[in-house]
Amino acid sequence: MLGGGGLVAANVYASATENWGDGSGTNGTGHVLSAGMTTIDCPDVGSRLTAVPDTARPDVDRELALLDRQTAAAYQQLQQTGRSAGQDSGPVDDTIMNPLKEKRAAAIGRISDALDRAGQPAQGLDALAACTLRPGADGTDNGDQATASTAPSSPAATQGAQQNGAGQAGNGPVVSDYADITSVQPDESNPPQQTDASRGSFTSDCGVNANGLFNSDNVIVAPGVSNGAHHFHDYVGNQGNNAFASDDDLANARTSCADQGDKSSYYWPVLRLQNGTQERDAGSPGGGTEGNAGQIVTPKQVTLTFEGNPRGKVTAMPRLLRIITGDAKAFVNGPGNANASWSCTGYEDRQLKDKYPLCPPGSDVVRTFRFQSCWDGRNIDSANHRTHVAFTAPDGSCPAGFQAIPQLVQRLVYDVRAPSLQDGGRTAPLFAIDSFPEQLHKPVTDHGDFINVFDESLMREMVDCINSGRTCGPGGDGSGTTATPTASPGSDTTAAPGDGTTEQPGGTAASASASASSASRPSEQPRTDATTTPGRTSKQDQAPQQDHTAKSDHTRHRATESARPTPTRSSQSPEPTRSTQSAPVQPTAAGYVPPAATQPQPQGKQGALAETGAHLWPAALGTLLAMSGLIMLLRARRLRY
Repeated sequence: MLGGGGLVAANVYASATENWGDGSGTNGTGHVLSAGMTTIDCPDVGSRLTAVPDTARPDVDRELALLDRQTAAAYQQLQQTGRSAGQDSGPVDDTIMNPLKEKRAAAIGRISDALDRAGQPAQGLDALAACTLRPGADGTDNGDQATASTAPSSPAATQGAQQNGAGQAGNGPVVSDYADITSVQPDESNPPQQTDASRGSFTSDCGVNANGLFNSDNVIVAPGVSNGAHHFHDYVGNQGNNAFASDDDLANARTSCADQGDKSSYYWPVLRLQNGTQERDAGSPGGGTEGNAGQIVTPKQVTLTFEGNPRGKVTAMPRLLRIITGDAKAFVNGPGNANASWSCTGYEDRQLKDKYPLCPPGSDVVRTFRFQSCWDGRNIDSANHRTHVAFTAPDGSCPAGFQAIPQLVQRLVYDVRAPSLQDGGRTAPLFAIDSFPEQLHKPVTDHGDFINVFDESLMREMVDCINSGRTCGPGGDGSGTTATPTASPGSDTTAAPGDGTTEQPGGTAASASASASSASRPSEQPRTDATTTPGRTSKQDQAPQQDHTAKSDHTRHRATESARPTPTRSSQSPEPTRSTQSAPVQPTAAGYVPPAATQPQPQGKQGALAETGAHLWPAALGTLLAMSGLIMLLRARRLRY
């Protein structure tokens, strides 16, 4: 009996604690959990192309997207190799790095040929073909951690990845990606407001994407290319945004915004809990097959505010203006273009650029994007998607030749717990944004995208509101434009709890955002360099399959299009049939809309009996021995008496 009981206890204890270390932050091999994984660092070709003729842009965009696919495939091959620390790099060079260089050289050659045919040859692109291996943060590559990513839907793989602090899919996040917000120093630097400052603000309420509109496309950087971002985006506002959407498609699409005059597209990488949940995209490009695994978290609140300039008046944004803020490849490109920031409610005077925040109990995670607010006055886009817009200088001034436009500030609030770092997220799961596979889910790679599809009349109202110092939109002071929410197909403005409601006692969502924004507003720095290369994005099954070449010309907008806004349907005359019907939301070309009854299915919880049952046979044997001993004891007692 004693022997059987001891066997049971020993085996159950071993199974419960197996592979989770001693709680000291190591994985049992001496490697610190916060150590990073080896990744592939490739020069960003797209950021070097500051001028591309319109005739060459379809070919150039297609090849840039191919370069991203090549890098992602090489990174996945590196993970599958599972190369351990100290191993000779020769085989990896022969099987991964040298073939990657050859493929990149061929794609870069085709880019050069396209530029030559357009009469604008580029110099020095050939030198960008070679990539390098970037070791982990502790000087090792931790290849043993990476192997789990080849099967993100497997519970065992999930446990193996998380136990090493490598996230659900084995390629991040890691413990060092998080920081306690209470340890961050407040930043109260703000440019002074001058006499002619435009002090007003305009808020657009477009919901929180409660209807689940996702895809891994990016029509700005990879038009006509499915899965151009290799990670999933949340979409609010325009409901027709996908890789194949033309300007006309965007103009004619539905919108989730309360004011139907705002058909702009606002999108950003989704946030996921690394909790073993299997989402609909677990086996899809841009999702689980590229290391983006776990439960997608819908924001608790999304605030879209347009603000003024501290030195003078703002001018209207040109229709179809594209702006990207942040850099989806900042982990390997460097932080020069990184711009998203992370904080917690109640602590928004403290902002993190390269860490996810650990928020105190009762405080929510806050994610903020401050977009470029200076425009060159001519172009709605540029070859590298950056040089047509710029940030203000620390004093609020725009670069020479640029003019101030309303600054979009996106503020996203998430109700997620601080992860339990001591056990790799077992007690409370890690959270992280989707990213390119080789970017390892680093918070510095966070970014936001915006396409202006405001009605001309509503844009005029916005500019007038900001320049006159009023607070307009939902939650405004009533002296300006106050949009009346109007339900429309695809809109989630009335179905999202917390959307447009007060976040803190005594203030509206808009005013809370404005006060937090003014308290934590960092000085903008001018960016003269290039941007994110094609943020790749994946196409959903519901999206129609189209010929990429035939559609690319239709999709391509002209970067030198006239700055004059194009007259469109006035926001004062919404389409009655669209604003009043109550039919259920149907999947759109922008991505799938999960059915309301469909819930994410758990892949298996760590420590669950179903997961560890195969390892409990010694305990079963011990139980049998203990019961046999008990029976023998009882029989002996009966015989004795």
